[in-house]
Amino acid sequence: MKGDTLILFARAPRLGTVKRRLAREVGEVAALRFHRGQLRRLARELGRDRRWRTLLAVTPDRARWPAGLPMTGQGRGDLGQRMARALARHRRAVLVGSDIPGLGRAEVAAAFRALGKAGAVFGPAEDGGYWLVGFGPRRPPDPFRGVRWSTEHALADTLANCRGHRVALLRRLRDVDGAADLPRGTM
Repeated sequence: MKGDTLILFARAPRLGTVKRRLAREVGEVAALRFHRGQLRRLARELGRDRRWRTLLAVTPDRARWPAGLPMTGQGRGDLGQRMARALARHRRAVLVGSDIPGLGRAEVAAAFRALGKAGAVFGPAEDGGYWLVGFGPRRPPDPFRGVRWSTEHALADTLANCRGHRVALLRRLRDVDGAADLPRGTM
């Protein structure tokens, strides 16, 4: 899997700027604590795997955070524009969010294996979105056009943009949007 790139997509861990929906339910400090812990865990676990190169793509662009990973800014634009730009820089790349407690090395490895046969791979989230997106060299030209972000339609909209391309789906995982999504014992 030489040349494969994993992009960990995240907001810089700053009070009041991360996990806003979760913060409304559990408070800003608890939301920041969750975000920091998840980001630290993912950077440590996924960043040590030699099967791929791991990058941390952060917003705001000039954020500093000692994650021990190479960092790059996400740039301007909506979520789709920022993800498309991050993925376009690499021949084979997988992008994940930082709020998926069930995410580990096995899921990332499965995504890269899927890209051996498919042009696109997605990890469906229970809420209709997705926790992982990846593209190989034969990727769809504009996969994020018109996607209704933060809705139950996000995955369906993106898959519609991938018609005519081979797509692989991984197992369904839960991302954390609100307190009900947190694993037991987290708070």
